[in-house]
Amino acid sequence: MVKTRAAGPPPGPGGGGPPATGKISFRSRKIVKSTSAKAKPLATTPVPSPLPPVLPALSSPGELAAALSHLHPAAPLLSAVIASTSAPTFISSPSLPAFHSLAHSILHQQLAPSAAAAIYARFLALLPSAAAGTDAAVVNPASVLALSAADLRAIGVSARKAAYLQDLAGRFAAGELSDSAVAAMDEAALLAELTKVKGVGEWTVHMFMIFSLHRPDVLPSGDLGVRKGVQELYKLPALPKPEEMAALCERWRPYRSVGAWYMWRLMQSKGAAAKKAKGNAIAVE
Repeated sequence: MVKTRAAGPPPGPGGGGPPATGKISFRSRKIVKSTSAKAKPLATTPVPSPLPPVLPALSSPGELAAALSHLHPAAPLLSAVIASTSAPTFISSPSLPAFHSLAHSILHQQLAPSAAAAIYARFLALLPSAAAGTDAAVVNPASVLALSAADLRAIGVSARKAAYLQDLAGRFAAGELSDSAVAAMDEAALLAELTKVKGVGEWTVHMFMIFSLHRPDVLPSGDLGVRKGVQELYKLPALPKPEEMAALCERWRPYRSVGAWYMWRLMQSKGAAAKKAKGNAIAVE
């Protein structure tokens, strides 16, 4: 808190109190009127900037339990999936800063997991002190901007992705984006701001909000796995369109992220069951 300067007693007429004298003179005097000194304005405590809002996160204590308690009665079909599947885990720590997480997402776009992991490891090795095991500390806008497109191409990053990384780093370095600002934005604002970055689309932002920020009410209506899960859950004849997704999943609010997570698990379990059935059929033959 900024301390204010203590205000002194108010000044007397003419800017001060009467002069101190040894005796009172009875000789008449001409009274000279003097103008009152202007009072100095009192110092005031500056109003502190409001703290960024603390937005709910699925990694917060009790939040996931609240989500499941809401979804069970609100969505009976989803409730059956929840009952047959292990609960998700959203770990609050350690978590990557927003810039690092977004750079990670860009590098992993449209790549098989093994290929993406290899390129990401080489990317970390390019950065200062990466060998010391402090990769989270060195993946920052300055360190990425210090890399040339040729540096990135040499480790297998495409020219387009190199441009995406440079654009992301430039926006963070210029202050258009920051870790604290990203953490404080609601979903609509975050989607609007992050999709200004080259190579960052709606799907990437949705994944970032769910798995990095642990936002509870994100519906990735463009994700194929979630769309297939909703089709399977509601026995739809075709993949639902975004507007159909919004209507069907409205009852999941304010925990649509958790509902989406169960759609992924639903399709995984269906795929595993189909694979097992196929294996059993081959064995019988």
